[in-house]
Amino acid sequence: MDAIDKPGTQYKVAIVWRGDAAARQEATPHNNRFVRIFEALAAEGIEATPAVYDETFADAVRDQLLTADGVLVWVNPLQQGKTREQFDQMLREIAVQSPWVSAHPDVILKIGVKDVLYQTRHLGWGTDTDRYISAQELRARFPTRLRTGPRVLKQNRGNDGQGVWKVEALPNGQVRVLHALRGSQPEELALESFLARCDDYFGWGGCVIDQAFQPRLPEGMIRCYMSGSKVCGFGHQLIKALVPPPPSGPDSPEAQPGPRIMHSPDAPAFQTLRERMENEWVPALIAAVAIDESELPAIWDADFLYGPRDANGADTYVLCEINASSCFAVPDQAPAAIARYTRDRLTARQRTADATLA
Repeated sequence: MDAIDKPGTQYKVAIVWRGDAAARQEATPHNNRFVRIFEALAAEGIEATPAVYDETFADAVRDQLLTADGVLVWVNPLQQGKTREQFDQMLREIAVQSPWVSAHPDVILKIGVKDVLYQTRHLGWGTDTDRYISAQELRARFPTRLRTGPRVLKQNRGNDGQGVWKVEALPNGQVRVLHALRGSQPEELALESFLARCDDYFGWGGCVIDQAFQPRLPEGMIRCYMSGSKVCGFGHQLIKALVPPPPSGPDSPEAQPGPRIMHSPDAPAFQTLRERMENEWVPALIAAVAIDESELPAIWDADFLYGPRDANGADTYVLCEINASSCFAVPDQAPAAIARYTRDRLTARQRTADATLA
């Protein structure tokens, strides 16, 4: 596990992602998808090393992370049947002992879960949103909400569309549901049978979030990439999740999502969104979930769907998710932004430590 180094290196950072023992043994800064981030960190005078993680060798990873000044993490909430429960506890213990961790698990639990959609529903990015903290609450309130129109239910923690469902009431008293997981087909079944599928979501995520379905979803999703409180790029993609597949089936070329087209933070089409994010929504998010600006991750993203056009015909935006656990791929401008933010956070921590000792 060598590093891309630069003369005058001041800080050491470990970059963490999930893999098996062979991947850990073979990992270098040059042979993985994070190579541009390794290079950007080196350009800022930061020595970065790979730290491939799995529960089977967690102790070795813990020992490695404790030698670093900072830890940058790209680990999904759910992957290959594994959760982050053990990993997050390890990160908490490490952060107490010294290294700066981004994103810290406690910050993820505030902004990188679907519950943030409920906590911030009053902001300009919000929509008709409810939260159920038990299966009993879901059964008691959701049928009434469903009568207002199609809804989207989301488990609190997940990725790749896992546990995200479009639900529509049918005239015969049944419901039509479509899972956001790629390859899914619409199903028609009794509402109670569907709700029973959601019972397990309360054990892992703690709640289920309910939002009004956005009819402009086929026009695409806008991913606003953030480093700290500043926008570092955008991605626009014609998504297919929650869109019924064509007659050719969910595996046909027509059913596949379009490529995510990356844009710089200065892209003219997204300047209204950038201004609202940096000057209005991110400050309001920080206040709503009670974190400090310095706790924002080195890389995170807010995913928006197009909402109803306003009285002047301009686009509005509805937040559908924030990703803070494993935000990747990223725009061309993001690695340098991540590296600058990492340097600034480590420098600030060092100054605080020096002042404490003085």
